[in-house]
Order: sequence, then structure tokens, then C-alpha cells
Amino acid sequence: MSPRSPRRTRARRPQPPVLFAALGDRTRLALVGKLSSGQAASIAQLTAGSRLTRQAIAKHLGVLRHAGVVHSTRAGREQLFVLDPRPMHEMQHYLERVSHQWDQALEHFRK
Repeated sequence: MSPRSPRRTRARRPQPPVLFAALGDRTRLALVGKLSSGQAASIAQLTAGSRLTRQAIAKHLGVLRHAGVVHSTRAGREQLFVLDPRPMHEMQHYLERVSHQWDQALEHFRK
């Protein structure tokens, strides 16, 4: 018997509803704004200036991670979070397609 190779799973792209839900919260949008500089940040850094607890911030970051908007890495004892702009670009393209479809539908009714 040959040993089985490790199973590689491809991360599924979050669908637009997951992205919209993740970004449809004021706190999560603020976190995305803080991470948009491109610098990795810890939960402590992201909590600074907020009235939210670290646990609350961690929960919001979990939602953003599930949507593929942020990724984390370990740096010693800290977990650092970084923004992944690809889902936002995909969301932008999705909105452009939907907008085009709406424009066509409205044009059809104007005739």
C-alpha cells in the first residue's frame, strides 16, 4: 500500500451574501479601515481607541476571517491580522455586473 498524500483542500471563495454580511457591520468596517494601511495589527492594537473589549474585536475578526477579508499569522504570543483586498475587488466586480443588469432592465422598461 502506498501512503496517502495529504489531502489538499482549496479554500472556497465566500459568496457575495457572506461578504455583504461581514462588511454590513459598522465595527467590522472600522476594522477593515484600520487594516487598510497594509500593516498587520494585533487585537490589542485594533482595540485601541475603541470601547469594545478584545473578545468583541476577536469575534468581529472571526467573521471577517470567515469571509476571507482578513488573514492572521502568529508572531510569538500575538496573532497579527492583515487585510486581504481580493474579496473586496471581487465584490466590486459583482456590484458592477449587477449594476449593468439593473441598467439593462430599467432601459427595457423605458422603451
